[in-house]
Amino acid sequence: MFIDSHCHINCLTGADSPENIATYLKNGESSSIDKYLCVSIDWETYPEVLALAEAHDEIYASIGVHPNHDEGYEPNVDDLLEKAKHSKIIAIGETGLDYFRSEGDVEWQRDRFRTHIAAAKKCQKPLIIHTREAREDTIRILKEENAAEAGGVMHCFTETWEMAQAAMEMNFYISFSGIVTFKTATELKEVAKKVPFDRMLIETDSPYLAPVPHRGKQNEPAYVKYVAETIAELRGVSVEEVAEKTTENFHRLFKTAP
Repeated sequence: MFIDSHCHINCLTGADSPENIATYLKNGESSSIDKYLCVSIDWETYPEVLALAEAHDEIYASIGVHPNHDEGYEPNVDDLLEKAKHSKIIAIGETGLDYFRSEGDVEWQRDRFRTHIAAAKKCQKPLIIHTREAREDTIRILKEENAAEAGGVMHCFTETWEMAQAAMEMNFYISFSGIVTFKTATELKEVAKKVPFDRMLIETDSPYLAPVPHRGKQNEPAYVKYVAETIAELRGVSVEEVAEKTTENFHRLFKTAP
């Protein structure tokens, strides 16, 4: 069985309908997926994320504000800690730095990142890290804030092997999305060959970044199997071994997930 370690089920088409959610979960079950981590990206839609986790035993949730979200409520450490008390909240994030979509002075991103790291350390729940075109600052802040005390995952990893090594040295896992199935992702495929099996996760980041053969369409958790198949092919192992190892890793990292 697979685990989709990072998805946004509340953002899928028709997610406001219980019938549509049931269909997405049935599709996942048909693709041997039995657990999902639905990740929060802002304070305003967090109730939708939590409601899905409360309604479905197989769905877990996180609490956090995405680095590109520049409107709405800005939580402090206490705000995050209060939400993190809920039994279905197993992680803090997604958080991090994204200089690709944000322009001008982005010190507010770095401040938000530090806030999330502080909360994760206090509640001892792992961080979900988003990073894009901010390689040096992401690693620097993780080191400065002793994020290794919480650990976490570099989600939808698209960076270099050197960054993967730096992250793993700080108790972080490396998660691969549908991007690893793209023909153009040659460097990422090499990273996927090198990451130790006991530090790897798989995800969809749905509804974004659908893998081959569904590239260009809406992504959904059921498609995480294509990520696993690509990694299995790259490493010369069975898909079953990828499923077993990444499931073990998920439960080792997200210790509060039953």
